[in-house]
Amino acid sequence: MNLRIPGPIPVPEDILESMSNPMINHRGTEFKDILFRTTEGLKSVFGTESSVYILTGSGTGAMETAVVNTLSKGDKVLSISIGTFGDRFGEIAQIYGADVVHLKCLPGTAVDVDEIRNCLNKQPEIKAVLVTHNETSTGVANDLEAISQVVKKEYDNKLLLVDGISSVASLPTYMDLWECDVISTASQKGWMLPPGLAFVGFSNFAIEAYRNSDMPKFYFDIGQYEKYFKLGQPPWTPAVSLMFALDLALGQILKEGIENVYLRHKEIGEFTRHQVREIGFSIFPDEKVASNTVTAVNVPDGFKAGDLIKFMKNNYDIVLAAGQGELKEKIIRIGHMGRTTQDDIKPVIEGLSKFISQ
Repeated sequence: MNLRIPGPIPVPEDILESMSNPMINHRGTEFKDILFRTTEGLKSVFGTESSVYILTGSGTGAMETAVVNTLSKGDKVLSISIGTFGDRFGEIAQIYGADVVHLKCLPGTAVDVDEIRNCLNKQPEIKAVLVTHNETSTGVANDLEAISQVVKKEYDNKLLLVDGISSVASLPTYMDLWECDVISTASQKGWMLPPGLAFVGFSNFAIEAYRNSDMPKFYFDIGQYEKYFKLGQPPWTPAVSLMFALDLALGQILKEGIENVYLRHKEIGEFTRHQVREIGFSIFPDEKVASNTVTAVNVPDGFKAGDLIKFMKNNYDIVLAAGQGELKEKIIRIGHMGRTTQDDIKPVIEGLSKFISQ
């Protein structure tokens, strides 16, 4: 099967095999070595010298971690949404009692930084900005560097909380350079791992906010993670097998070089979009903001996404993703994170071409 959805992505065989290693004591010295080594590796990929924590959980858990550890009930926050997962970030903050101001962009577009500036000027009491770096529901990547320039350079008292679930380890992400206060990501994306681990980086400014946060937290309390990390342990029982896989995958990423990883994703993104256009399909977002991790493609008039997806599975054993919400029957999404090659994409293009010519 050729799995071409934007997560979980195909896991390389050697990484899968590493998960079959025997269990170890998660409070012993062997696990301590893995925890310290992988944490340092994660910091390199995040581009930070600050704290990065490894959680057993999903990307949504990582987003929740960002919210509950930095905000307090009643805090006013600006939630920028360019799709389904941006909506989710704001919903999490709202459920925990934050006063959420929504900045919702049209599907297929990135946020205009002038709109962020206008919101912050009109409501200077806003404490934090929530933003998705890469929105897989629409195939759009926000300009995180430009967003940071507004939030952090023009306003020195705002937290910048980033959903980097599908961007870190795939798209250029520089936590310290861009002054991001929290970045959340998860294992089933560019990390080339199965679902089950989440990674969250906290700046010193975010750690200060944690000390004043009054939102309820237990499993996702980073104070517990920090306390136990000093002992070389997790606070709760970890996904040991996934830690073996993370250790191997991180070693491969660092050996390749993170800039080379970014270049590889850029090249496969451009290749996929070019091939899609060549057979007469159109790209859903403006290509200036198109993601290099997933390509969102318009379904031609007279066709439905569900029929196309069924055709690809039945005839080519290729699994594509439909759109979400109002885009469900209007677009399909082709994932190309991790070790995706042109040979993985060519059968997809062949199948799409056959579908519209039948």
